[in-house]
Parts: sequence; structure tokens; C-alpha cells
Amino acid sequence: MLVKSLALVGALAAFGALVTAGPVAAQNYPNRPIRAIVPFAAGSATDIVARTFGDRMSLLLGQSIVIENRPGANGMIGADAVAKAQADGYTILIGTNSTNAAAPALFNNVPFDMHRDFQPVSFLCSVPLIVAVSNAVPVRTLAELIALAKTRNDLTFASASASQRVSTEMLLAMTGIKMTHVPYRQGPTAMQDLIANRVTLFTADLGVMLPQVRANTVRALAVTSSTRSPQMPDLPTVDEAAGLKGYELIAWFAMFTPANVPAEVVTKLNAAVREAAKSPELQNALTAALGMQVAPSSPEELSARVREEAAKWMQAATIAGIEKQ
Repeated sequence: MLVKSLALVGALAAFGALVTAGPVAAQNYPNRPIRAIVPFAAGSATDIVARTFGDRMSLLLGQSIVIENRPGANGMIGADAVAKAQADGYTILIGTNSTNAAAPALFNNVPFDMHRDFQPVSFLCSVPLIVAVSNAVPVRTLAELIALAKTRNDLTFASASASQRVSTEMLLAMTGIKMTHVPYRQGPTAMQDLIANRVTLFTADLGVMLPQVRANTVRALAVTSSTRSPQMPDLPTVDEAAGLKGYELIAWFAMFTPANVPAEVVTKLNAAVREAAKSPELQNALTAALGMQVAPSSPEELSARVREEAAKWMQAATIAGIEKQ
């Protein structure tokens, strides 16, 4: 306990050195709890990332980071709430590729401008997805599923986010098979229906899928990244399993504030993210347990990444043949 206490004191001291050089206004921030809006349900990967980073950042900032789940509309409800919040640094968004890259490619009436209405703080982490089927589906490999789908017209797939939907739609488009899309408000409900065999297939990130795969409640067929996951080294990539060259789609998570938040506040939040990311507890919770790659960034790096990802997701939606809703 003494070693851990000394380590925490050292981390706090190092963090203080990073942020005390700012103006007096920055030194007064935060002086009350910070609200972190998660635009997806409790138990989702975004929620896990938010709570894990939030716990560590609270220690560093000296104020609680209160998680508020606002799921719905593929994350747009929660993201819009942050876009319209007061620009004082006390409301932050744990955004994703769904809210801060893919939305314009999938929807006609996005209620915010992801470039104009948000201030990037830091990239947090990324994670591949697992393509899985119900245990009741009579297939063991992705190739067998593709063959089955070519003889059936009653197969379905679930999605509750842009990455979940587009990853599956890309797979269908590149293999020429058909499945009926079943949209969900939140990922945990889609998972429950996969386990109960009310949907055939669900593609979700490792954070959500891995515990179910390890518990044998669903059957994993492939991973959506270009390389295999260290957490499941025996699970092939979609490319390996189905011969789909160039197939890759991963989910990512990042922190944003409303636009026009003082630069000093952004600097302090960014420093807290970077220091939190060094924590062995955070690394164990996200990387070792869930296969996430933790990679904090500067605000400028995140801004550039959002623009690159927006172009990438527009191309992915086109390949998948998705019409805007």
C-alpha cells in the first residue's frame, strides 16, 4: 500500500508540473465535478472507456468526473447535447467514430457539425471488432456463414452504432450476400438478442464481445482488423477467413469539449488524459483485458485524425452501399 501511495503522489506531482504553468484561470479549473456524456448505453465499450479514463482523471484533477449515458440515434443525441453545452470545460464528450467521423456518411440530418461544434482534446484508444453469430447458427467459420447466406433469405444482423453497421454492410457487399438489418438503440440489447438467437449475426468491438466469446455464449468467426488480436490469436481476420483483401474497420474513442472552450482548459484536460493513460490499472483494464490500444494525442493530432476518418468512413459507406437515412 505504501508503494502504491508513493507512486500516486509521484504521478500527482508530475501532473501538477504539467499544468501549473497556465494562466490563473486554468489553475482554478476544475473547481466542481465534470460531466462526461457517453452517447451510448451503460455497459457499452464507450461507457467502459469513459469510466476507466474518468476514474484516473478524477484523481489527477481533484474533481469527480460524473458519467452520464445518453444513448440513441447512433450516438447523435448525446453528442448533440455536448455540442450545445456551455463552453466552460465542465461538459465533455467521450466521442467515437460513430459520432465524430461517420455520422455525415450515414445520416442526412446530423444536428451538429463535428468539425465546427467540438473542440478536440485527445484521442483515447481504438479496438477491432469481432464478427460473431448465435450458437444456434450451424456454422463454425466465416466461409461457412457466407455459404449458408447464399442459400437462405431469412438471416439477420444487428447493429447499434456506425462501426457495427458499416463493418457488417461492408462484409455483405464484398461477399455478395444478403441479410436483413435489425437496428438497436443500444449494443447490450443487441447482444442479448444474439445470445437468444433472435438475430443471426452481430459485429461488435472486443470490449463488448470478448467476454461473451470467452463464456461460449456466442461464436466468434473473425476479427475486423488487418492483423489478428493478441487477445484472440487463433481468431482469423476477415481477410484471412473470407479472402477479402483490403477489408479493415475498427472502432475508436476520443475526448471532445464544446467549441470555444478556453485553451488553458483543453491543455489541462489533455494533460490529465496523458497522465491517466500511463496508469498500469488503466492499461490492464483496457489493453490486457479488452484488447484496446491506448494512444493519447495532442488536440491538433485528433483534429487531423477526425478529418481523415471522416473521409475514410464516407468511402466505407459507399463501398457498403449504404443510403443515408
